[in-house]
Amino acid sequence: MSEEQKNTVEEAIETVLGEEAVEQEAVEGTLERGDEQSALIEELTKKLAAAEEEIKEQKDLVIRAQAFSQNEIRKAGIDAENRRKSVLKTFANALTPVVDHLELAIQHADKENETLKPMVDGVEMTLTELLKAISSIGIQQIDPMGETLNPEKHQAMSMQVVEGVPANQVVAVMQKGYELSGGQIIRPAMVVVSKEA
Repeated sequence: MSEEQKNTVEEAIETVLGEEAVEQEAVEGTLERGDEQSALIEELTKKLAAAEEEIKEQKDLVIRAQAFSQNEIRKAGIDAENRRKSVLKTFANALTPVVDHLELAIQHADKENETLKPMVDGVEMTLTELLKAISSIGIQQIDPMGETLNPEKHQAMSMQVVEGVPANQVVAVMQKGYELSGGQIIRPAMVVVSKEA
């Protein structure tokens, strides 16, 4: 083989080896970049998981805050309603004796006496207006005449035998009772109840 051919073969070998080295470097570079990308993907995945966890915690905090505020609003409403009922009960306790006295005045008035008739009419009108006023704010009068005894609304003061009336019927009302429109008893009606002979 001539010297020239040897040089050509060596050059060819060097070229092939150089190309393989370049390819090897390229493969190693790709692998290095792949490792970098894998590390970057892994880091981003961790950050995403942390962000999702933080969002979950924030959602939970928002739900808890909403529930807390709704409970506070509900409690405030209940407190306001209880205060309203308490004020109404106090007001009713102050006014019910006035109604009782007006009713007694009308019952005992001499309605045949023409001189007293204007006064009796005035007392009746005053009673009517007072009953309308307390009714408009949610206070109802309990007048159980002829009803069956209801221990929640009536207080039996005595019992008596009444012909033709079944047992436990209200036969007389000694004092009318009062309740709030929601059913809370302010004062039970004091009644006389029938009993069996």
